[in-house]
Amino acid sequence: MDTEATGHADDWWRTAVIYQVYVRSFADGDGDGIGDLRGVRERLPYLAALGVDALWFTPWYPSPFADGGYDVADYRDIHPWFGVLADAEALIADAAELGIRTIIDVVPNHVSAEHPWFRAALAAGPGSPERERFWFHPGRGEDGSVIPTRWESSFQGSTWTRTVGADGTPGEWYLHLFTPEQPDLNWNHPDVHREHEDVLRFWFDRGVAGVRIDSAALLVKDAALPEVGESADGTHPAQDRDELHDVYRSWRRVADGYTPPRVLVGEIWLDDVDRFAAYLRSDEMHTAFNFDFMTQPYDAAAFRESIARTLHAHAPVGAPSTWVLSNHDVTRPVTRYGREESGFAFLDKRFGTPTDLERGTRRARAVSLVVAALPGCLYIYQGDELGLPEVEDLPRESIQDPMHFRSGGVDPGRDGCRVPLPWSGDRPPYGFGRTGEPWLPQPDDWAARTVEAQDADASSMLSLYRRTLHLRRTLEPLRSGSFAWIEGLGDDVLAFRRGDLACVLNMGQAPIPLPPAASAVLASDELTDHLLPGDTAVWLQGASAFAGADHLGSPA
Repeated sequence: MDTEATGHADDWWRTAVIYQVYVRSFADGDGDGIGDLRGVRERLPYLAALGVDALWFTPWYPSPFADGGYDVADYRDIHPWFGVLADAEALIADAAELGIRTIIDVVPNHVSAEHPWFRAALAAGPGSPERERFWFHPGRGEDGSVIPTRWESSFQGSTWTRTVGADGTPGEWYLHLFTPEQPDLNWNHPDVHREHEDVLRFWFDRGVAGVRIDSAALLVKDAALPEVGESADGTHPAQDRDELHDVYRSWRRVADGYTPPRVLVGEIWLDDVDRFAAYLRSDEMHTAFNFDFMTQPYDAAAFRESIARTLHAHAPVGAPSTWVLSNHDVTRPVTRYGREESGFAFLDKRFGTPTDLERGTRRARAVSLVVAALPGCLYIYQGDELGLPEVEDLPRESIQDPMHFRSGGVDPGRDGCRVPLPWSGDRPPYGFGRTGEPWLPQPDDWAARTVEAQDADASSMLSLYRRTLHLRRTLEPLRSGSFAWIEGLGDDVLAFRRGDLACVLNMGQAPIPLPPAASAVLASDELTDHLLPGDTAVWLQGASAFAGADHLGSPA
């Protein structure tokens, strides 16, 4: 694939709209109730009409699916649920013909317990070369029954599991920062480096435009295995270690060896903005996910501070900011913004948390205009363009997410945002597949939320997204306009300008007047008498009407 095939310059990623595809729940092309690559290929015209520049696919590899496919057993093939390798190659090519690039997930921190390397390590036994690719370690105590460290899992609970020999005798422990089915790789081993660079080349050779790097700050561990807070140099033993930068510099050299260059996108959860920005230097990653904004409560001050922090962090390294409202792990916006506590934190999720979907939908519509107007690139999680709510009444027996089980059943898990998409019709499976029950049950009241229903409704969330993305691509201020805050409109108002276009979000309840000299280009809901209602956003042409009330954006 070359630049001409997609119609974008090599720096397309700086302003791209990237649509996340969770394949299992997007569209079922073969009728078995599970989304697949055939289903995605059939829906490519929908994605092109939506106005996206690239598709990001969560793992499509062979996997036992202990953690939604993030437990990868083979990086050079496709899971049988989704098709075969030729289907992926055809999808990449078909998307490119429509001007849509492809980004795929890589998961370098760990592999599946069914991966050939790990199976060989278990079979080989203690002290073997095969075990050196992982973190096998004897336990503490006289009988080795005490875990090597008390590091806490990202999914709660222990990060170590003890092996058992063929004769039933307890053996060494192995490290897994996530589930026991996801053993961590030892990035001090040269085999691990070589294997991942080969995997990058395998997919880049097939036309993939870039990779999204899962848990990118977790790969390297302190070989001394100190407890958190007890490292000799004061660093975290398993997060954001300096040696990581050598890994990504090496990956960048691989990516830059292609024409056009391939793109590296990091999933980096770090509070320290300077440490975060270090991964975005010109010889490392191109961009990184901005989780800070996604987790903020619906509040003007919180939004503003997050935007300022994000722009400030990216400015020194010249990398574009990324903006996203949700993903396959996060409660959907229309549900989240309808809650009393509207921010997001994994450990706060509980069954039965009340929400006002009407209010949440109105707010989600408004915030979608805000993120689309900010400088940088925009990510959209499948179904958010339809205004889908979190499905919070899934039968307990249908839940598959390990976060639910490792919480002792307290956390509902992430399956509620992974329910298969509704495409048409007035009852499940809503055109998701030709036959077969979807792998997760769909609500009975989604008829008005299908693509078919929203296509015919000019006021629908889908219609709003299509207009938003079209204008984002065609309005010059949103492509290259400088960013500045607009002040003086009230504590409940978030407002900024990009060149001569202003974005104003009224997060209060009382309507606010808009400058008579400014004209509305797009609004999240209807405007009356040049007033901006509560929980409504608008793009205004003629930002000079706010002259004297703005200043360049800076850290809050």
